[in-house]
Amino acid sequence: MRKRIKRVLNRAEYAAAGAAVGGALGGLVSRNAASTAAGIGALVGATIGEKRGSVDAVVTRVADASETEKLRLRK
Repeated sequence: MRKRIKRVLNRAEYAAAGAAVGGALGGLVSRNAASTAAGIGALVGATIGEKRGSVDAVVTRVADASETEKLRLRK
């Protein structure tokens, strides 16, 4: 359950950042562009948050595996 909540919060954090950046850039053009760019930025941010969370988990698993291999080689 903890992993699921962490993944959801990670995705939401990146989505919010993407929406803020998209909205700011779109706001330079017009109000309608700000709305559209914020939506697209949120989608891109959520996608990055999802991918990054899964990559971090794999890196952690590989790092843990390499540590156990080092301990086995020393014995």
